[in-house]
Amino acid sequence: MSGAASNDVVERIVEFLCAIGIAVRAEPIAGKTFLPGITIDHGTLVYDPAQLAHPGDLLHEAGHIAVAPPARRAAFDRDAGDSPPEEMMAIAWSYAAALHIAVDPAIVFHEAGYRGGGGYILENFSAGHFFGVPMLEYAGMTLDRKRAAHGGVAPFPHMTRWLRDEPEPSLAPQE
Repeated sequence: MSGAASNDVVERIVEFLCAIGIAVRAEPIAGKTFLPGITIDHGTLVYDPAQLAHPGDLLHEAGHIAVAPPARRAAFDRDAGDSPPEEMMAIAWSYAAALHIAVDPAIVFHEAGYRGGGGYILENFSAGHFFGVPMLEYAGMTLDRKRAAHGGVAPFPHMTRWLRDEPEPSLAPQE
């Protein structure tokens, strides 16, 4: 991707994230980060334009912020943790976001990411073989085909809400 095209993609992503309520800022980042040129500072997505290797990684990291319960978002510092369910949700969320803002999903699901499986994920999502959607649905962020048809709305990858807004359910037994 050329520098001008990359800048356009970054601008569209940042504009979208700000519009849905995810704070983003560009500034130099010192030290090693999980993804080149991206870190999280107490719930704010921070990127270094000089180090950003893959603009689509911004959508994926924003997905982690978006799918987390509100009380946890501000606690994210440096990265969003390693919750497997939230990783699957962030992947599905970033696919939906890319389509929503007309960014080629291949920019998000590049071969340097996802342990080399970006193309495989993209191939499956493009064919309608999604994962993470039931958890997004549980969080009130989208609907599967059956529930969407019943409710008269579009199914995933359409999102009914871009940010999770309810707390995590308690798994403790009710007395």
